[in-house]
Amino acid sequence: MKAIPARIPKALQHGSKITVCDNSGAKILKIVSVKGAKTVKNRYPRAGVGDMVLGSVVSGKPDIRKQVVLAIIVRQKKEYRRADGTRIKFEDNSAVVLKDEKGNPKGTIFKGVIAKEAIQRWAPLGKVAKIVV
Repeated sequence: MKAIPARIPKALQHGSKITVCDNSGAKILKIVSVKGAKTVKNRYPRAGVGDMVLGSVVSGKPDIRKQVVLAIIVRQKKEYRRADGTRIKFEDNSAVVLKDEKGNPKGTIFKGVIAKEAIQRWAPLGKVAKIVV
C-alpha cells in the first residue's frame, strides 16, 4: 500500500452500505471495519477512496452472502481535491472485493470507472480496470 497525493475526506463510516462494482458475486457490502484506521476512543472508523475495508455481504449470490470479505473503496459521492486542483466526485459509493490482503481482486470485470487514487495505492486493481478517472 502506497501513499497518495490527494487529500481524500473519509466519507463512508462504519455501517455504511455500498455497492460492489465487480463480478465476484456480491452486490451490496456493509462496512464492518476499516483496515489501518486510527481514531480516538469511541469514534467509529471511516473510509474513503483507496482504503481497505472489511465488509459483510448483505446481498448477492447465496454462496458469498453472510460472509466477511476484504474490499477496497474505488468510488465515493463526497468530492475530493487532487494535488493539481481538480475536484472529483462520483455518482455512487462503490467497492471491489479482494482475494487477499495484497490487493488482488476477486472479480475479473469492473463495472464503471475506478478512481486513479485507488489504483495508485493498490497496483493489482489497475490490471483489471478498463476506465480510470
